[in-house]
Amino acid sequence: MRGEATIEVRTDNPDERFQIGTTLHTDPHDKGPLKIRDAKVHSGTLLLSFVGVEDRNAVEKLRNVLLLAEIDPSEANVTEDDFHVSQIIGCKVIDGAGKDWGSVVEVLQLPAQDTLVVKSDSREILIPFVRAFVPEVKVQEKIIKVTNIEGLL
Repeated sequence: MRGEATIEVRTDNPDERFQIGTTLHTDPHDKGPLKIRDAKVHSGTLLLSFVGVEDRNAVEKLRNVLLLAEIDPSEANVTEDDFHVSQIIGCKVIDGAGKDWGSVVEVLQLPAQDTLVVKSDSREILIPFVRAFVPEVKVQEKIIKVTNIEGLL
């Protein structure tokens, strides 16, 4: 029996990213690269098998390994609301009054929506990455404008 890994998909383009023959880098680095041998969806879950990963014991060693695709972030901006995570990290977060709340250090991909993790000198703030709270993102200027909602900031 060949080993198949269940994949938590974190891309808007799984059909592009997980094509048979694609080589993916890994985090941690020493677990890869991995070349996709087969890909299928079973009951709504993406299953991948990799060249050289022959059974479930070998797949188990890949548990919690992140699969990384090489992409050009500039090609991610198909619409004004499309961003690659690497374009958001490091952006300064300001409110309508111009107050600097810190910089984005991480983007959490949660079931309901993505959430910005903003770090200031004194604290960490979680901001849902939805238009109601984040009305404007200027990727080129590395600025994200947020709405100052009572209790959020």
